[in-house]
Amino acid sequence: MAFQLNGKPLAVDVPFTVGTGEDAVNYPANWLRLSTAEEKTAIGITEVADAPTYDSRFYWNNGTARALDDVNATDENGDLLKDENGNQVVNEGVKSVLKSKEKITAGSLLAKYDWYVTRKSEKGTAIPAEITTYRDAVRTACNTRETEIDACVDTAALVTLYDIKEDGTPNMTQYPTEPKL
Repeated sequence: MAFQLNGKPLAVDVPFTVGTGEDAVNYPANWLRLSTAEEKTAIGITEVADAPTYDSRFYWNNGTARALDDVNATDENGDLLKDENGNQVVNEGVKSVLKSKEKITAGSLLAKYDWYVTRKSEKGTAIPAEITTYRDAVRTACNTRETEIDACVDTAALVTLYDIKEDGTPNMTQYPTEPKL
């Protein structure tokens, strides 16, 4: 909650003064936290609800849901937009953006162990089974997560997918734990 005095915002944990001249009363920084609603009201302080915040992955700043699916870009006349090579410009939807992020995550998890693949290619040295199993599990998890994203029919379903359950477990498939070598 935010507070206002005479229509002006009051910062929590900052001292403030009510009145002027000889009638001025100085209040300490912790007063807003420690005072009751009645005490605040008695000197003219009102509570104002905080502006809502929205998860920018799914919503615009005003709370409007972002488009889930890709759409062809158009100009102000509704004509399709083409790039300099004549290709259709596409505005990516939330699902495409999230799936791209999954690919980046999977790529970064795999990259740590790419040297095993290079060594195998150059020297013929076997890749440890734990590494092969882990890399396969990363790819499987990424594919499963992308499928889970695609299965969401609306923004609420996507938000739920990315939320954590009450018991602390995720709703979404998790990437595997790195191997201990």
